Amino acid sequence: MKKELENIKPVITPIMFIGACISFYYIDNVFLGSILIVIYILFILSGVNNKRKHKSSIEELKFNIDEAISENMLNLIFPLVLINRAGDIVWKNTKFEDILKKDASEANIISVATGLELSRLIDCDKDFYQKIKIENSLYKVYSQEVSINNKQYQDNIYAVYFNNMSEFNSVDSTKESIILIEVDNLVEVLETTLDADKPMLVAEVERDINAYAHKLKAMITKYDTNKYVFSVQDKYINQEIKCKFSILESISKIDRGNKLEVTLSIGIGRGGISPQENYNFASAAKELALGRGGDQAAVKNNDKIIFFGGNTREIEKRTRVRARVIAHALKGLIYESSNVFIVGHKSPDMDCFGSAIGIASVVRQLGKPCNIVLNNDINAIEYYLNKIKEDSRYNNLLITSEEANKQLTEKSLVIVVDVHNKSYAQEIAFVEKAHRKVIIDHHRRSPDIIEGAILTYIEVYASSTAEMVTELIQYMVEKPKLSKNEAEGLLAGIFMDTKGFSFKAGVRTFDAASFLRGLGADTIEVKKMFTDDLEDYLMIADTIRSAEVEDGIAIAVAPERLKESFMVARSADELLSISGIKVSFVLAKINDEIIVSGRSIGDINVQIILEAMGGGGHMNMAGTKLTNTTIESAIEQLKDAITKKLRMGE
Repeated sequence: MKKELENIKPVITPIMFIGACISFYYIDNVFLGSILIVIYILFILSGVNNKRKHKSSIEELKFNIDEAISENMLNLIFPLVLINRAGDIVWKNTKFEDILKKDASEANIISVATGLELSRLIDCDKDFYQKIKIENSLYKVYSQEVSINNKQYQDNIYAVYFNNMSEFNSVDSTKESIILIEVDNLVEVLETTLDADKPMLVAEVERDINAYAHKLKAMITKYDTNKYVFSVQDKYINQEIKCKFSILESISKIDRGNKLEVTLSIGIGRGGISPQENYNFASAAKELALGRGGDQAAVKNNDKIIFFGGNTREIEKRTRVRARVIAHALKGLIYESSNVFIVGHKSPDMDCFGSAIGIASVVRQLGKPCNIVLNNDINAIEYYLNKIKEDSRYNNLLITSEEANKQLTEKSLVIVVDVHNKSYAQEIAFVEKAHRKVIIDHHRRSPDIIEGAILTYIEVYASSTAEMVTELIQYMVEKPKLSKNEAEGLLAGIFMDTKGFSFKAGVRTFDAASFLRGLGADTIEVKKMFTDDLEDYLMIADTIRSAEVEDGIAIAVAPERLKESFMVARSADELLSISGIKVSFVLAKINDEIIVSGRSIGDINVQIILEAMGGGGHMNMAGTKLTNTTIESAIEQLKDAITKKLRMGE
């Protein structure tokens, strides 16, 4: 009964007012009836106003609640981001911005949180998560589709949650790292050992590697005659880094009558979110160690790579099997291409340009149009370049990078010679733009390698790129027809990088030189390419006069009038010819850059020293460029790098 009365309350008041008004009009009292109508209207208006205020109060409360919820979402203890189906970020909270430590506005979730798979995010499987490492934290990433009642926004929206699991996953104490070990010169060592001692040598190598695994408490598996894989707790890797991977030294002391030292190439993968990822890191690291000449360990921790060792002189590989395989593969790529461009390094020398001329010759013999990309820095090759320009057969062979860009197509092939790292390649933007590229180089492999090459031929055992190209030519064309100028260019490249056949000149080096000599290469003409005029000679003399020598290491500064980078290298070469000097470094300031050139007779690896300063090269010859610094500061950096590397035994 009470409930029924509550339901009819809103109806009683209007009925009473209407009934009273009719009564007053009925008894002809219009005045009182009119007053009652006015009072009723005022009552109605008052009720409507109260309802509006009540509704407004509710809306305000709802807004405040929504705002509070939104504010709390922004400051949730875990990172949260909203994305559309394409992965574009449409909203994020402050915690998400904090973990990235960079602006994620109008970005894609895949670009700012690398490692996530978008297809798995939009599947929204509540039982599935992805793992991702950001900085030093490990996150489990979940996703969920969000319903939005907005006719103007038709795209699907997904909430992506980042749950920090670092506290529950102690990376330092439990994560498994992977070590790959390869005895990189076992065949060559056995060739220098008596048959009776070979089994004992192999057994001793095995014993040392197994003892090393036992020391690291590692699981070890031998998966080839000279290859091993370790699974080891990451904390033991830190111990090995401190002792600079002592296995490199201990294995080299094995003496069973072998004339060559046993050397190892070691790749270590750590810092990944799974053993598989660490294995991939280790595999890439070992390839780097092998590509740099072996006898070293490379540690890859995500994108960071550090090296240890690398002081053993490279041993020449006498077999030409790889050269023959590469030659056939390169020949096929040239046939499949519409045209070929050849690119070298900045400030090309005779090894670089001579190799380019050799490749251009064989490409033309295969019937494909070919050009060498060459800009204005030609001082080191000027004598030979003038001879090429005088020969009408080479008209239109040389083009600038601007012309090359206009002619580049998807079917063009770019061959990079005598360089493989991005920072030293000439016109790197042009090289990276090409869909098809090949690398031919003899320098120790750098982590900053040009990416995306179809074919990579890096042979650190070769004396020069010109030697490698000379071998390739013999397999690419049945009866190579090199002109006298082309043969001399290749021979000059070999002559330059071997310092007159005194460094890294193996059997294959002399075979290549003999082949070129047979094609008419004149050694007198080659010698003329490296003669200095009187002014250059005096400049080199002034540079040598400034040298400071300590413990066989000479550091010299070129005079300010020196403006050509190739003269820095010439000065370093001349310093090394002085008795008592084992290593030479020459510094010069050219166009606001500090050029550093290093040379060694083999006792100290100049590549590792200058690599620490951002440069590269190989064991006997290396260089680097420094910007925004002074000669004095560069000398301090150089001395610091020398001290560190010598103290580390590298």
